[in-house]
Amino acid sequence: MDSITRRQALKTLIMASGAISTLGPKLYVANWISSPFGEDGRLLGTLAFADEAHPVMERVLGRELDGRLYTDLSPLAPENAVVPAEKFYVRTCASHILPEAATWQLRLRGLAQPAAAVNLNEAELRKMEQDCGRHLLECAGNGAFAHFGMMSVAGWSGVPLMALLEKHGIARPRQRILVSGFDTYGGKSLTSIPGASWIFSVDELAATRAFLATSMNGAPLTRNRGLPIRLVVPGWYGCCCIKWVNEIAVVSDDAAATSQMQEYAGRTHQGGVPALAREYAPAVIDPAAMPIRVEKWLAAGKIEYRVIGIQWGGPHPDDGLEIQFNPQGPFVTVDDVPHERGDGWSFWSHTWRPAKPGRYTLQLRLRDRSVRTRRLDMGFYARSVVIDEV
Repeated sequence: MDSITRRQALKTLIMASGAISTLGPKLYVANWISSPFGEDGRLLGTLAFADEAHPVMERVLGRELDGRLYTDLSPLAPENAVVPAEKFYVRTCASHILPEAATWQLRLRGLAQPAAAVNLNEAELRKMEQDCGRHLLECAGNGAFAHFGMMSVAGWSGVPLMALLEKHGIARPRQRILVSGFDTYGGKSLTSIPGASWIFSVDELAATRAFLATSMNGAPLTRNRGLPIRLVVPGWYGCCCIKWVNEIAVVSDDAAATSQMQEYAGRTHQGGVPALAREYAPAVIDPAAMPIRVEKWLAAGKIEYRVIGIQWGGPHPDDGLEIQFNPQGPFVTVDDVPHERGDGWSFWSHTWRPAKPGRYTLQLRLRDRSVRTRRLDMGFYARSVVIDEV
């Protein structure tokens, strides 16, 4: 097997940002130039995660409600942390009968005077567009079956939802707001229940700084990612981030939960399927972390391993992460955990010297055990590798 030095890796990165070098099935050029293995460390390859499915990555599979695209997380690094729009994960593809953006209408409807609804078109919303920052979306149904690739980060522009509601007089305290999206399809689904809508309290929308996205990564949304308008609720699961938004309405406090809320009740940790929207807890993403690749190096004549991972959800405490390499082993402090802020993902790395060949299961946790981390606690993001050489 060929190998590369850090000096060669640096040259490659300068010549082609984020370039990929193939050694065996797949080897990504080292993304941390400050490798712990010195100038003569050589990257030998990356290990495949064991017992995970092998889906087609970063290509649309299926159509309409059954359409999927899984983002390949393995090459991520601080210098390419934003996912290109064409690789941003897709949980549901656009309907074949979705109207064109030029004809789009967003209907705003109050409770007291439903007849006095306001219709806005895409051009009017774009006049209110502003930079809304970098945010992560994760499907509540993310999992190992997709290499955890139902998660992506993009830079967004759009219209702050509270500003729009206040402008039209439908953002009073203790109100509930129904956000609905176009949800009519040409064919029947084998995997999903139609009903793209979620009900929020005004306080929830204000606290999260939810916005109607009109652009991602500096370009208009694509059809599969919500063109012309999608809701983004920072810090909440993607099932709440309704695509193809065509109506926003005030509903009563005793409004029933929508079919989408009911479908995702378990995956948003509701502890049952509440009947009323007001009974739903916020569908927030708890702090989480996982490895995205394990690199194999040769340094000073010895085999070394380096685990590269991401951390997301929030807020994250400042005192870092711990990693465990098998269920019977201790948790140890992760070597490098930059304290970054923002609603995206941050990167960590850890040098690992396994005592012997074998199978290892890598699991993360926060050092601060007082922080709620439901999926980490259940081992949801644990990933396994097989070490054949030490």
